[in-house]
Amino acid sequence: MAFSSVKNLVASVAEASPAQFEDWRKSWRTAADSGSTEPLLTFVARERGVAEDVFLQRLAAALGWPYLELAKLTVDNEARNKISTKIAFQFFVLPVAINDGVLLVAASDPFDAAMMNAVQFNARMPVTFALAAKTEIEKALKKYYGVGAETLDEMGEGEPMELDLAYDKEITEGDQEASVIKFVNQIIWEAFKDRATDIHFEPQEDELRIRNRIDGILHQIPLPPQLKRFQASLISRIKVMSGMNISEKRLPQDGRINVRIKGEEIDIRVSTVPTVYGESVSLRLLTRGKIFLSLDKLGFSKMEENAIRDIIIKPHGIFLVTGPTGSGKSTSLYAFLSSINSVQKRIITVEEPVEYELKGINQIAVRPEIGLTFAMGLRHILRQDPNVIMVGEIRDLETAEIAIRASLTGHLVFSTLHTNDAPSAFTRLIDMGIEPFLVASSVEAVQAQRLVRTICPHCKTEQKVDRDYLRKISFPEADIETAKFWHGKGCEQCRQFGYQGRKGIYELLLVSESLRPLIMNRASATTIAQRAIEAGMRTLRTDGWNKVKAGETTIEEVLRVTQAEEMLETLGEAKKGGSK
Repeated sequence: MAFSSVKNLVASVAEASPAQFEDWRKSWRTAADSGSTEPLLTFVARERGVAEDVFLQRLAAALGWPYLELAKLTVDNEARNKISTKIAFQFFVLPVAINDGVLLVAASDPFDAAMMNAVQFNARMPVTFALAAKTEIEKALKKYYGVGAETLDEMGEGEPMELDLAYDKEITEGDQEASVIKFVNQIIWEAFKDRATDIHFEPQEDELRIRNRIDGILHQIPLPPQLKRFQASLISRIKVMSGMNISEKRLPQDGRINVRIKGEEIDIRVSTVPTVYGESVSLRLLTRGKIFLSLDKLGFSKMEENAIRDIIIKPHGIFLVTGPTGSGKSTSLYAFLSSINSVQKRIITVEEPVEYELKGINQIAVRPEIGLTFAMGLRHILRQDPNVIMVGEIRDLETAEIAIRASLTGHLVFSTLHTNDAPSAFTRLIDMGIEPFLVASSVEAVQAQRLVRTICPHCKTEQKVDRDYLRKISFPEADIETAKFWHGKGCEQCRQFGYQGRKGIYELLLVSESLRPLIMNRASATTIAQRAIEAGMRTLRTDGWNKVKAGETTIEEVLRVTQAEEMLETLGEAKKGGSK
């Protein structure tokens, strides 16, 4: 089609004059010369203020082409195999189906002659075209061909797998590095875009599986089937990037990668372990700028926030944060330290590893291989004249004893324990071998926490819940008739999950004078919990229900992360005649 015809057709569809279209084309060309990859039709639709899909539907009608909503279609495997991965990704086209010996291909630019010629030559059969939005084609390509498929296609069967040891620390979309490097960068890039916190490379017998943890849930990413034969090269590339010994494959190793993505500093912690089918590699993505949350952003109730502010300014005592791995304990501790950080206070931490660097705070990284353990670091910290100490985790009797001694000699100590709830922290310390009277006199507060996924704000809709079901799960009886419930239907913004982001739910136990005798008498966690609830402590599930009623999360999320706390749901009735 001649350019003048194209100009008149597109201008007509955009309800503009050919002169206006020519101005748009010049602006688009200027943007393209500056590095923009936006298609001309997308640019015109945006300038005209029309949604891309609506604009393409009008254009399809004018051309006599079908318009496809790819999210509602299933691509035929035979059709997909008719177009090479390289052509599909280079021109952003998707073979959809074969009808009566004719291949139907979805494209976003019907005026790209190079694309049409390449597709028809590559297919070696009659081809008809349909229009679809470029963003939808990109998603479908990753879904049906797999993330990084074009990169693996470039490698070829016989390409040598030599690795470039020089690592470019800036990762950008569409990186044009060597194939292995480009593929690893693309996996990290996709994980960053999806807000993943972890990437797991897991060798299986017949495949290399890659899963991303997004908002606490693992999701397998689609990958090309030929990835398995590049497994050794990809894992070696990650080991080179993280400073590991690539020849050592029998022992676990740890490393670290510092990269910059879209101007944002990302610290990636890498761990490898040998498995039956090769080394399994885990990458944890730590975004430096996102940890510095103030207390009012963590999701505490006003009452809990005020109580915490009173505790963290005390001159001595221990504040413990408990919960499983990945429950946000480090985020809470860093928020506490940031709140009290000042030139008048000397704050020293001992961590494994130092996840985020805090300005003005002295941070020590544990290194067990040279004898620098939590206990050793903590022992020497006491000679450094600190006001506040943070111990990454109390794991053994020696560390616990030194932490308690520090609190009793005029230091404020923050640390973590792995227990399911706040009351269990006391029995855990006593089980380690600490005398109950020391626990009772040193610990000021224990906070248990979990992270729940928050409802996607873009597809949030009201949800009807059966009243009998609410009673079965012990939802507060007083709120059953009046509470409103919400959930996410699933949309493009949340990748159809219905959730976007996470927020903490908390259980704050303040050690009062009524609790200390129970601790000294080695009372059970259940008894301590009962007394704390009588004194006003809210359990994890109670705080979860409050966030459900506020429309922040769903019933299912609260139940998912608080299954171990079901026992405590009945303890509130103890005031009416339960055991003391």
